[in-house]
Amino acid sequence: MAAAKKAVLGPLVGAVDQGTSSTRFLVFNSKTAELLSHHQVEIKQEFPREGWVEQDPKEILQSVYECIEKTCEKLGQLNIDVSNIKAIGVSNQRETTVVWDKLTGEPLYNAVVWLDLRTQPTVESLSKRIPENNNFVKSKTGLPLSTYFSAVKLRWLLDNVKKVQKAVEENRALFGTIDSWLIWSLTGGINGGVHCTDVTNASRTMLFNIHSLEWDKELCEFFGIPMEILPSVRSSSEIYGLMKISHSLKAGALEGVPISGCLGDQSAALVGQMCFQDGQAKNTYGTGCFLLCNTGHKCVFSEHGLLTTVAYKLGRDKPVYYALEGSVAIAGAVIRWLRDNLGIIQSSEEIEKLAKEVGTSYGCYFVPAFSGLYAPYWEPSARGIICGLTQFTNKCHIAFAALEAVCFQTREILDAMNRDCGIPLSHLQVDGGMTSNKILMQLQADILYIPVVKPSMPETTALGAAMAAGAAEGVGVWSLEPEDLSAVTMERFEPQINAEESEIRYSTWKKAVMKSIGWVTTQSPDSGIP
Repeated sequence: MAAAKKAVLGPLVGAVDQGTSSTRFLVFNSKTAELLSHHQVEIKQEFPREGWVEQDPKEILQSVYECIEKTCEKLGQLNIDVSNIKAIGVSNQRETTVVWDKLTGEPLYNAVVWLDLRTQPTVESLSKRIPENNNFVKSKTGLPLSTYFSAVKLRWLLDNVKKVQKAVEENRALFGTIDSWLIWSLTGGINGGVHCTDVTNASRTMLFNIHSLEWDKELCEFFGIPMEILPSVRSSSEIYGLMKISHSLKAGALEGVPISGCLGDQSAALVGQMCFQDGQAKNTYGTGCFLLCNTGHKCVFSEHGLLTTVAYKLGRDKPVYYALEGSVAIAGAVIRWLRDNLGIIQSSEEIEKLAKEVGTSYGCYFVPAFSGLYAPYWEPSARGIICGLTQFTNKCHIAFAALEAVCFQTREILDAMNRDCGIPLSHLQVDGGMTSNKILMQLQADILYIPVVKPSMPETTALGAAMAAGAAEGVGVWSLEPEDLSAVTMERFEPQINAEESEIRYSTWKKAVMKSIGWVTTQSPDSGIP
């Protein structure tokens, strides 16, 4: 019986999904896209100083091994043979910056997380060097100069960390975003590890020309980055190398399996939501909130504060697709903050219970601008505020206001997207951890005033990475042809309030946002580059 059961499944594909707040490993059936098993581990975030956000690259790597081992154990209990796993894809938090020593395999500093603000003085001094009439950084990268992207983080490391400077001088340093650190480590590390990235992750470094699809000499000179520390850039779907995990026997079950998919998490979600046509969009609710709209083979530059980015390139000889992106820094992170900093909930799931008790924020508005404001404002001077408080306000209202904040921020980027594209979205496809919160989904439909549609399997980021890995040349177990893609069952949330009420709440939110801006004046010059 067991043997028959094993035989039925056919080829499986694994996906490492390394996010800002947790790591997961998931295994899918490549023929049905069904999720068979997974394991998740939360990741510590360190805040050594105000505005600084770091993670330990070794803890991140360890969490990947742990998730792989535990998932393989669970598959064993389900009587599924792990030797059926034919490929592994990687999807990751983007922009987060790691520099490590290629001879010892040791990180030379903690990973500087995308949310980190320490580089604001670096950004200010660099922006003075960009000519008004020729913003070559924006036209080549599609990105505004901001603390968000890797180049300024790498610049900070080169300026402030002796170990990094020395390793660069001695030609021992490798730079990468999380995908590169993981792929290098999983393909052998100091024993022949492959130092590469894919076009989607490269497009978030601010060193990559999104038109020519290669590292840009002029950008590297502008940021003062030595090109020899950069990974080689590959497509999002090809065999980069084979799994080589000598130190761990259980994870060793995957020894020799190709790593053949790599996408930044937001691109992976776009693929996992099957947004392959020009004009299709998805919104992912994770630590932050990211709305991406596929713009096909053309780069569309935004007039309304969105980024232009690489969506995916699913094969060495396949064409590149671009996307417009609305990035919101703080979404799920506000729930984690209510849990870890304020202690008004013990677990993230509890927020729904609190919000349900009151069913309204009672005029309380929460702008969670912890890392300044990203799209569409790009205001590094903003900080978080809770306003409209009265003696009546309690923790339930604040919880409700936190959920509303996620929805209002999404509305702002959706409005910008609609203005840039000229064709308003008729519905919003959503995914990510927070979408299991039904109150949030209903609020989102009410505030956008369009239906919100969510796949019943919310792990679309991992699914996208698995699809890219399984479809890679030399693996070929996952067909991306439209007629072969499995139909996905969806849950739909329709707007339930009247349009006028929706507008009034939204305009009050905008008033609150204005009050959060201009809070921080420039830091003292000694905290950045002299």
